[in-house]
Amino acid sequence: MSNADLHYLEAGALARLIRARALSPVEITTTLLDRIANLDPSLHSYALVMPEDALAQAKEAERRLLAGDPVGPLHGVPLAVKDLFWVAGSPTAAGTTIHRNFVPTEDATAVSRLREAGAIVLGKLQLTEGAFATHHPEIPAPVNPWHPDHWSGASSSGSGVATAAGLCYASLGTDTGGSIRFPAAANGLTGIKPTWGRVSRHGVVELGASLDHAGPIARSAADATLLLSVIAGHDPRDPTSLPEPRLDLPEAGHDLRGLKIGIDYAWNSLGTDEVIVRALEHVVDTVRDLGGEMRPIRFPPVRTLVDEWQVNCGVEVAVAHAETYPRLASEYGPALSRLIEIGRETSGMRYQEVLLNRAAFRGKVDKLMSEVDLFIAPVQPFAAPTHEQLAALAQDPELNARLIQFTAPFNSSGHPSITLPCGFTPGGLPIGFQFVARRGGESLLCRAGMAFQHATKWHCAHPVL
Repeated sequence: MSNADLHYLEAGALARLIRARALSPVEITTTLLDRIANLDPSLHSYALVMPEDALAQAKEAERRLLAGDPVGPLHGVPLAVKDLFWVAGSPTAAGTTIHRNFVPTEDATAVSRLREAGAIVLGKLQLTEGAFATHHPEIPAPVNPWHPDHWSGASSSGSGVATAAGLCYASLGTDTGGSIRFPAAANGLTGIKPTWGRVSRHGVVELGASLDHAGPIARSAADATLLLSVIAGHDPRDPTSLPEPRLDLPEAGHDLRGLKIGIDYAWNSLGTDEVIVRALEHVVDTVRDLGGEMRPIRFPPVRTLVDEWQVNCGVEVAVAHAETYPRLASEYGPALSRLIEIGRETSGMRYQEVLLNRAAFRGKVDKLMSEVDLFIAPVQPFAAPTHEQLAALAQDPELNARLIQFTAPFNSSGHPSITLPCGFTPGGLPIGFQFVARRGGESLLCRAGMAFQHATKWHCAHPVL
């Protein structure tokens, strides 16, 4: 196999080749580091590349392999992590300038679990400021490898760009209002926003603690399933993590027989561009072909919840930044500082009203999920916008509410989803959709994602670089 073929392998396939000694961890890591050096100066996906550390990890992985030592499911596979995750001895700036000199002394739990599985950490991936809406004015935004004039997704933009461009084999991201799902959809990838608490948040810089979800971004549902199986599970250092010791995830499946799949045609088409609606129609056809039973549903109204997401997140981010804001307010970008001000100005009574509305919505979704196994929803009502459209969106509360209407509700409710590629716009931009499951339903999500990708090839497409 030539080096030209290596960078777009799936992580699971690469791990199998390494275990068979058909490929060398040192060769693979060197190939990826060379590719990063050649392409990332124009893509800006990495906040920090760690070549010396990565090569040292690769040499140790190779030594263990040749010695016949036991190896994990990701042994020798080069990955990267969003720069919210602590990596011992390496700066974690979280997309800010105020934290650029913060160097943690330990790995985040999710990172340590990747290492235990044998993964090689290539570096830290760029993100929006503090993981909110836009990048800090002094930090270049990652560039969508499918089209440089279009959004690369927020806030795990670097994770999406690096994974799509073949600069790592998969990555870790976080999702507070859509930030695993947006970059997965914008870059033609698969991403899992797990149930809240499924993946430990220990060592992950907070945006909104009760809304934050950590999860994988990968090139396939099989790879996303593999990463989730490694990083999920209870962590005593995160008291909010779910009690299950590990996640029972499925083997690859080829059909959806026996599953009831819900869809709310009215909600899915509410303000949604025709190209997205048509792509969802093809998704429904594929689900039926795979044996899934389509069920019409009526999803609970989300507008109040979407409008209140910013208040909820604002209060939590104000708490998270209490040590540096307003003391260092002049070093913050406009979007994050505006969100913090919203939180600081919110009364206790208003916040309690938001929490009660959120609890009621969670109960309604739980009831709906007792009637179906999964349901289908868009990720966003339009394909990745241009930078000009995004700038207008950031200034328009109505457009912003439209953007997050299919994502933020599941941060508020904690329900898991998997984002899968399902087509392209006439201009060649990827389109994604979500399967959503009941809380704790990741196994079913992963089964459905792998079955869908067994029948489709959208996830096999790569940008031309």
